Amino acid sequence: MTTVVVKKGIAMIEFFNALADPSNRFLQLSIIMGGLASISFGIIGTFVTTKRIGYLAGAISHSVFGGIGLALYLQVQIGLTWVNPILGAVLAAVLSALIVGFVSIYAKEREDTIIGTLWAVGMAIGILFVDKTPGYFNLASYLFGDILLISTSDLVFVICLDIFVVGICIIFFNRFFGVCFDTEFTGLRGVNTSFFYLLLLILTALTVVLMVRIVGIVLVIALLTIPPAIASFYARRLWQMMVYSILFCILFTWTGLGISYSFSLSSGPTIIVLSGAVYLALLIIHNLFK
Repeated sequence: MTTVVVKKGIAMIEFFNALADPSNRFLQLSIIMGGLASISFGIIGTFVTTKRIGYLAGAISHSVFGGIGLALYLQVQIGLTWVNPILGAVLAAVLSALIVGFVSIYAKEREDTIIGTLWAVGMAIGILFVDKTPGYFNLASYLFGDILLISTSDLVFVICLDIFVVGICIIFFNRFFGVCFDTEFTGLRGVNTSFFYLLLLILTALTVVLMVRIVGIVLVIALLTIPPAIASFYARRLWQMMVYSILFCILFTWTGLGISYSFSLSSGPTIIVLSGAVYLALLIIHNLFK
């Protein structure tokens, strides 16, 4: 047991040494990315968890693969070099968010069927486009994420997204609060709840695209919901829940990255397993001592 602990300690020391090495630019970018991305994750994840629309986020995340596949096809087969997978993912995510939103608002009796269809068809379309695109593509990085592949342009995207998300949520905080907790009463007070619900889904879609780069399409729901779920044990107000969610997300992302690098594991699944284990442990403790 002592030997295992020592080996783990040595591995983590090696990670910190690698992080301090200027030549490991990719590792430094990953740490910065994890911290910045946690801002959007924590804020939007709080709304998603409170509104209980994790299944909608799941449908959006899987439909993103259709946009990625189409972008790769247009880029390689058609020659539109300016079309990149992130652009395709953003367009697919926003379109899916609007479809899911309108279905949720106007066709509740068929909501689950249409969302399930969108979930599956989005993935299928992406695979078909990849099949018709010449060359080799590392699809695992999209399905399960790889934060070590982060580039400077990704950092620019996440900074812009953080500014946009924080700004929108500060300006319309009370309206989002009303939509999440009591849509009918908020509507009676003259607030266009449908508009703000769709806006929330669009913000969720943009955040999902960012998450795909870190934990992948398959695991995106976990990182969107687990930190807010843990934060709910300790927070008494919605803004507190957001702050705690951001901090937990940073903790899981950075710690998971360190563990995955030290033990040669996939970063996305490591982050999710770590966050899930902490959530289950705290859930048990919370239920035992509440």
